[in-house]
Amino acid sequence: MKDSISTATPQNTKILNAAVIVAALGYFVDIYDLLLFGIVRTDSLMDLGITGDAIRNQGEYLISMQMFGMLFGGILWGILGDKKGRISVLFGSILLYSVANIANGMVTTVDAYAFWRLIAGIGLAGELGAGITLVTESLPKEKRGYGTMIVATVGVSGAVVAYLVYQIFQDWRLCYYAGGVLGILLLFLRISISESGMFKKVQQSQEKKGDFLSLFTHKKRFFKYLQCILIGIPIWFLVGVLITFSPEFAKVLGVQGFETIAAGKAIAFCYTGLVFGDIASGLLSQWCKSRKKIMYGFLVFNCIMIFVFLNAFGISATTFYILCAIMGFSVGYWVLFVTIAAEQFGTNIRATVTTTVPNFVRGALPLIILIYSFFRDRMFNGDILLAGMIVGLLLFIIAAIALWKLKETFHTDLNYSENTNL
Repeated sequence: MKDSISTATPQNTKILNAAVIVAALGYFVDIYDLLLFGIVRTDSLMDLGITGDAIRNQGEYLISMQMFGMLFGGILWGILGDKKGRISVLFGSILLYSVANIANGMVTTVDAYAFWRLIAGIGLAGELGAGITLVTESLPKEKRGYGTMIVATVGVSGAVVAYLVYQIFQDWRLCYYAGGVLGILLLFLRISISESGMFKKVQQSQEKKGDFLSLFTHKKRFFKYLQCILIGIPIWFLVGVLITFSPEFAKVLGVQGFETIAAGKAIAFCYTGLVFGDIASGLLSQWCKSRKKIMYGFLVFNCIMIFVFLNAFGISATTFYILCAIMGFSVGYWVLFVTIAAEQFGTNIRATVTTTVPNFVRGALPLIILIYSFFRDRMFNGDILLAGMIVGLLLFIIAAIALWKLKETFHTDLNYSENTNL
């Protein structure tokens, strides 16, 4: 029988329903594409005739275009999700980044590459928020944590698959084509799901929906929104700086065989750990009936692992990669972070929040790198290890304070409008 939601409150008690499956597979392709670029960046640019330092410079240009697309797309899809529905955004975003994936495999110039990374970024921005919103509204409050755990766990495994696919094909164009085909195939599952009952109820009301600016016009709502963003910042410092630049850290640490350390492999190990971290944090939050307690535990563990990683002098390359996996496990609270954001706000702006928050965290990477560079170059004379420890500690403190100020949402009934619950 087809899984669907037809009432104002969650009635489907089956955890592995169609909404969860489609959201999970959509996020899988999302992460596949997001991390694939980092894995094939060097080879793809060399194939386009870029050499030397220009590879780094053009790579930064392409990443910036992708991130700009994600910031713009996060706002666009979030608003549409509350105005037009979670389903339309879920599949609109999947279609867009699938087409962009295929187009990325056809580019012959850097400018064309940049354009399609921009389009891919816009498409990638919508899937997670729409999927998590639909899942949280489609399951009873006692089970929605399991649903979001499945989505996040299946999704982040896309990074591991992206690395393995590249190892098999050894052709960056084929890797992009594979991602595009997977996304298009996923669209056929649309017939198996229907819209959230909560959204249907709000859609029939006179409530203002998808009002992005309302997040900034009310003090209490704005700070709640800001706190949701800040609790996720440590994740992208670890992935975007420590793991992405792992070859540089390995060299300074004197890792045995540091010249063999590859960023793509480090990313794969990190995301493997993240998969298990998402499973652990999701299950623990359900068993303890608390999002905040488990997230605090992961924040502390993450801070400890940053210090361990940046003091791991003279270890072997194998041990280094194992540390990358444990580091990934320590930021496995990604599922809790997104779930908390979805549970903090009313149905009429829930998709807007859940879609923009993770994209603002991703988009904060340039600012994180700027802060890290300041400590590295201005404060510590190029000491990347000390700068990493200071920034890691600083972001931990900020995230811990932000989490402390947020309310516990495990038992929250999500069937309400934000305007009447300030």
